[in-house]
Amino acid sequence: MIKIQLVKDLITPNLNKAQKELDLVPKEAYKIFRSHTPIRTGNARSKTRLQGQTIEANYPYATQLDQGSSSQAPDGMTKPTEFYIKKTLDRIFKGR
Repeated sequence: MIKIQLVKDLITPNLNKAQKELDLVPKEAYKIFRSHTPIRTGNARSKTRLQGQTIEANYPYATQLDQGSSSQAPDGMTKPTEFYIKKTLDRIFKGR
């Protein structure tokens, strides 16, 4: 018979740290999205909200802005936000 005894748990602290970092991703992604939202009258930024873990751009021309119709955000808002999320998840899960 083989007896296994846990001497020190090295996994749980790492998982807890990763979870804390993951919990911050939606809020930080929202900040990135909103910072890339063009501002002329302020309507688009003021109607961009974080609802739970979902970024809501609640105005009729959100799609056009996201497709780069504004010279202030030629890449839209989603692409920079996705880049941030991918970079952050890579760092969290690869330990960088």
